[in-house]
Amino acid sequence: MEGKKVSESQTVMTEMVMPNDTNPMGNLMGGNLMRWMDIVGGVCAGKHCAAHVVTASVDHVSFQKPIKVGDVVTLEASVTRAFNTSVEIYVEVFAHDTKGLNPRRSNHAYLTFVALDEINGKPQAVPALIPLTEMEQQRFEGASRRRELRLLLSGRLSPQDAVHVKSFFQV
Repeated sequence: MEGKKVSESQTVMTEMVMPNDTNPMGNLMGGNLMRWMDIVGGVCAGKHCAAHVVTASVDHVSFQKPIKVGDVVTLEASVTRAFNTSVEIYVEVFAHDTKGLNPRRSNHAYLTFVALDEINGKPQAVPALIPLTEMEQQRFEGASRRRELRLLLSGRLSPQDAVHVKSFFQV
């Protein structure tokens, strides 16, 4: 299976925050933003894997700046690393008003998706990732540590088997 460049699957999605997307304060509800992040991340992962994908995990999401009713939200997703049957996707969220003013970065998160074969719905191998830019290489290198931390926190890896973040868990 041939590797793919990050640019081959980068995905951008734009939404306008409508009144039904907001809380009583007129701010975008976090769950709605997370749904959009899941969608853009899933599209990006599906393009890289050329397969149906399912969300396996979402790393820490913090809401740094409010997004108001009427704002335009742009979500940018890119693959940071491909593992055996999964890919890590970085999603960054930006907002601005309808006139294009008050641009700001609202939040970001890493999402993990697993590729499934169409016949049995079982995990399938994914293409390798070819990072080209300095930023792509940094995210690629950090992905192993983030993956190990996710596996530790989910109980799927024991601290003594950790390689990258083992020192964080020694008492």
